[in-house]
Amino acid sequence: MAAPANAEPAMAAAAASIGIPLTAPGSPLPGPGAGEHFVRPGFVRQTASDRPGVAQPVPERDIPPQPWSRIFVTAIVLAALALVGWEAYWRAFGAVPGYHNGNDAWALQRARIDNGEGDATVLTGASRVLFDVQLPVWQQATGERPIQLALEGTSPVPVLEDLAADPDFTGRVLVGVAPDIFFSGFAYRGDAIADFHKRTPAQRAGTWLARHLVEPYFAFYDSDFALPTVVNRQAWPLRPGSRKSTRVRKLLVQEADRNSHMWHKLETDPQYRALARSIWAEDFGAPPPGMDTPAKSRKVIDTQIDKAVAAIATLRARGVQVLFLRPPSIGPYHAYEDKYFPRRLTWDVLLRRTGAAGIHFEDYPQLQGYVQPEWSHLSAPEATRFTTALMPIVQRQAWGAPRALPPVTDVAVVSPAAR
Repeated sequence: MAAPANAEPAMAAAAASIGIPLTAPGSPLPGPGAGEHFVRPGFVRQTASDRPGVAQPVPERDIPPQPWSRIFVTAIVLAALALVGWEAYWRAFGAVPGYHNGNDAWALQRARIDNGEGDATVLTGASRVLFDVQLPVWQQATGERPIQLALEGTSPVPVLEDLAADPDFTGRVLVGVAPDIFFSGFAYRGDAIADFHKRTPAQRAGTWLARHLVEPYFAFYDSDFALPTVVNRQAWPLRPGSRKSTRVRKLLVQEADRNSHMWHKLETDPQYRALARSIWAEDFGAPPPGMDTPAKSRKVIDTQIDKAVAAIATLRARGVQVLFLRPPSIGPYHAYEDKYFPRRLTWDVLLRRTGAAGIHFEDYPQLQGYVQPEWSHLSAPEATRFTTALMPIVQRQAWGAPRALPPVTDVAVVSPAAR
């Protein structure tokens, strides 16, 4: 809308009456009205409203003169001091450098199958296979170092499905079964598979830089020690009606090819060990989510077994051999698993329906009696001893043939309230 013809003189008169100058000699801006605009206190440039009909120039920020060199050096020194202090703090806490257990590390091992190692032995499962099966011991016994694809807190069924869909994989797969994870379908790290299939060049480059310049040297480079994580796990009050759910703390140290072992702090620090146990115990008093009735529980378990049956059938058609492993657990954790995932309704049914062989720690005296500081995983020395005892059983096991099992007479899941 065009302004009235007499508007400009009126505006000029109003501005003059309050002492606002209307000219800016030497204004560098071209076009109609150049050199004429309102000079606002603290401003030295015209705006679009000051020069109607003139294109807006690229904005320029007026930077006052400062000792920029000294400011830059000071910032670098402060950042370095903060980094050294953060590293020293976590070193004093007991942290040691180790490779980050992220999706990028998993992707590097998964890519080996597509890069010429399709006939390799693959280990998958939840965290017990990650902690308890030591790759150097396996390599010493068989001459082959397996590909470690276990994911903590994550059912191996999606990994089996991914391997079944990959024609490059023709080897053998050891599948760890942690009952509460496997038969509930819980997948804390389930996005690792999708991330592998959509990696970008930038992600690959970032992974390379981190693994060569950061992870082998800095103990603080762990998600458990990130500042937002530290802030979030403070004792904040719970909202009304909410349930306490503490994030699992750091439990392991990992090597470049994902060979992993328990962090020594769980063995040497009673307070930290008690913390780890208390986090597990938060789940022991109730059935897993979505499994609070017999019908729901049976449906969830059957669904996971159905998925495993389909994936293994595809793998076996391609010549892949499959062996299940139930690693040990003790104390309240083992009692929780027996209560909600009894062997006869889970493990036994899984072997029968898949037609795969299985090694259950309860069937072998040499796989029992190990030190498990937080009831679920073996300590580092015990993991070496356990793998040494496990390997002769694996080597003499016919991977494709299941052991004889008693007939199943009742596969109905018992109500948690009735157990």
